[in-house]
Amino acid sequence: MEVTITTENFETLKNGDLPLVVDFWATWCGPCRMIGPIIAELAKEYDGRIVVGKCDVEENDDIAMDFGIRNIPTILFFKNGEVVDKMVGAAAKAKIQEKFEALL
Repeated sequence: MEVTITTENFETLKNGDLPLVVDFWATWCGPCRMIGPIIAELAKEYDGRIVVGKCDVEENDDIAMDFGIRNIPTILFFKNGEVVDKMVGAAAKAKIQEKFEALL
């Protein structure tokens, strides 16, 4: 299940027991809409092992600015509260899933 990332819950999720994957997106972004269903599928597949969140850069620009997000979609992969990987742009499910596997 996907979680909506906000300024209020980000730090708690980032520093939680499970790895965190954050999809930075916007409603007007075509490539974001392309990978959205892939992220949703992976969120279900990895439920209980990885927390998957979506962060709307329009509503939470402070988080995006903190991590220097300039292009979307950008996916950040967190482990133990630290960014361990990053993916910019749309990609195939297999490529994104490789990154999920690397977090475990």
